[in-house]
Amino acid sequence: MSERGLAPEFPASVQRQLSSITGPGRDADPRIRDLTALPWCSIDNDDSLDLDQLSACEVLGGGAVKILVAVADVDALVKKGSAIDEHARLNTTSVYTSARVFPMLPERLSTDLTSLNPDQNRLALVTEMIVAADASIEKASVYRAMVRNQAKLAYDAVAAWIDGEGALPDAAAWIPGMDVQLRTQDAVAQRLRARRHAQGSLELETFQPRALFEDERVVDIRQQVQNRARQLIEELMIATNEFTARFLASGGSASLRRVVRSPERWLRIAEVARKLGESLPKEPDSRALAAFLARRHKADPVRFPDLSLVIVKLMGSGEYIVEHPGNPPIGHFGLALRDYTHATAPNRRFPDLITSRMLKAMLAGSPPPYSLAELEALAQHCTGQEDAAQKVERRMRKSEAALLLESSVGQHFDAIVTGRSVSDTWVRIFTPPVEGKLVARVPEIEVGQRIRVKLVVTNVERGFIDFVLVD
Repeated sequence: MSERGLAPEFPASVQRQLSSITGPGRDADPRIRDLTALPWCSIDNDDSLDLDQLSACEVLGGGAVKILVAVADVDALVKKGSAIDEHARLNTTSVYTSARVFPMLPERLSTDLTSLNPDQNRLALVTEMIVAADASIEKASVYRAMVRNQAKLAYDAVAAWIDGEGALPDAAAWIPGMDVQLRTQDAVAQRLRARRHAQGSLELETFQPRALFEDERVVDIRQQVQNRARQLIEELMIATNEFTARFLASGGSASLRRVVRSPERWLRIAEVARKLGESLPKEPDSRALAAFLARRHKADPVRFPDLSLVIVKLMGSGEYIVEHPGNPPIGHFGLALRDYTHATAPNRRFPDLITSRMLKAMLAGSPPPYSLAELEALAQHCTGQEDAAQKVERRMRKSEAALLLESSVGQHFDAIVTGRSVSDTWVRIFTPPVEGKLVARVPEIEVGQRIRVKLVVTNVERGFIDFVLVD
């Protein structure tokens, strides 16, 4: 982290400010609504403690559903320019490694006083959306409220219940009507998802291995599986982020947007499709690309994560930019959205905290808390720091994999070729799902080809894993 310009530890000034905070955020503003009686729930990873958002719903007539998304009001305790804010501004994100989480905010805040923890009243920004039967958003608004998490739930357990493969989690079973809440939110999310894909949103499946520990030992690495509960939260967050961007623009305010530009390397993407027997238009077309990806996922699910990675690299990474009111939006090519920001994770991402402050200022009729010059500098800084954090996390995943495999040197594995350049060939073994480099003699082999390899070298410190081809 230090090599990448990230601060692993909090300075003394943060600890001093933290000691002066005696409880969760409070605000006597009479416009803050009391929504603590609603059946709010959170759905996150099993081990997540920094809970940024809650959701609830109400079935209306004609197939419409009112969806409410509450996002933690971190700004209530972390004021702009404070010592805690300055540290968050430096790192701009929490850094997640299996060995240790390096939170953007001190844990006393991110996992307690600013976290939407169960059975605790917390200030939040609530986005209320009326989702029609055809998944269009008929009406939406945002306001401040006091909320109370009724049930802390986890993705895998909720997904198992939705799929009929497990019982309703205990935390949900204790709350009358929570099963109906989850079914309704799931149904709305699937409609939103279908509408998004019809408009050209890309369905990608990237390689996301996660190390499992027993005490201090890495005992396995497993691929994180997409499921209905993850899709539920993903769709509600995308809808919230889209509306937030539009709301800020409607008020004539500049905003920090999350964009993925129309791919400059579209012809390279078209060449990838051509080699797979498909054709794409000459100009960037998200709907055509989405349809191509859907066909490939159905035809070859084993190789689809590797195709996804190729497409992601050719599209280019996301970035933060400042959207000026009145200018045509750049949009998010991958999501096929013209308006998109990051607003739903202020405990772990600084751009979301910036957006929260911009929203609160607009709701209060106050001047924007950031000047255009500040926003421009922050957009560039946040993009760079997010890239740095991702590189740290990738490096740690490679070291975890090398640690797990160091006792398996000499063993043979089934593998698939995932990348090829003039000098290097990369492969992924299936069990455990780990990537490494093919060394020594490398014949003419194609990306996507299945091969048999032998593990010859692991280097935990550098995260190196080397294989040789087995004849």
